[in-house]
Amino acid sequence: MQQIFNFFIKNSTKLLFLLLLIISFALILRTHTFHQSSFISSANGVTGYVYENVNSIKEYIHLKPENDALALENAELKEVVFNQLTAQDSLEMNRFKPTVDEEVFSVIVAKIIRNTFKTKENYLTIKGGEKQGIESDMGVINSKGIIGIIEKTSKNYATVQSILNVESRINAKIKGSNHFGTLQWNGENTGYVQLTDVPRLADLHKGDTIVTGGISKIFPEDIPIGIIEKAFTTESSNYFTIEVRLFNDMTNLGYVYVLKNNYIEEILDLEEKTHNE
Repeated sequence: MQQIFNFFIKNSTKLLFLLLLIISFALILRTHTFHQSSFISSANGVTGYVYENVNSIKEYIHLKPENDALALENAELKEVVFNQLTAQDSLEMNRFKPTVDEEVFSVIVAKIIRNTFKTKENYLTIKGGEKQGIESDMGVINSKGIIGIIEKTSKNYATVQSILNVESRINAKIKGSNHFGTLQWNGENTGYVQLTDVPRLADLHKGDTIVTGGISKIFPEDIPIGIIEKAFTTESSNYFTIEVRLFNDMTNLGYVYVLKNNYIEEILDLEEKTHNE
């Protein structure tokens, strides 16, 4: 207690000055409209700045749930689009029986939690596994194009063989044509893959779009992949090798969509029976 008294006695002059300054400032604000208005405006500016930054922080905190909701909404839209395209193909092939029993592809949202792209055999890990209905050999895409194929699964996670993997082989074609090839990666540039075994008769040009082919059980037809950068062949070969610049930046990925072919078991069972005959 004695220390408190000593403090006030020691600093009495300074404290008196501070008290008189506050009283003077208050009297100025009460008797002068201009100063009062200026003070309120300044206070409002400071308060507004604080509120704006607090609101920005709140928006950032709530960004993840909003992104999750958008990803789910996009998945539903993609599912509708894929199955409409499949239904149209069925109608073209069978005009007298225009019925589709059920959806061919289901879409499952997942989040990438690990992505490698510096080795020859790159993989991704996604949050989403058997519990969410994800199985091996399902296609993985995002809003820009294909990412890879599910390799292994656990209860809540799965690994994806990236298209940036020298072991990857995916059926692809030149958009608007039926000239197919095999999409693979030579292990060099993360921005490019190669489409091989495309017949030399194919009419192709720089800038043409490469999409998934219709011969795959894993991907629907016409999923974007990239554009033709250049094509070359040798005198002894009847096939093009095409350098494809990817739409995706494979080093910067977030949400993905896993594609489940609801007819895959029927197709595999039929192929096995045919092979065994």
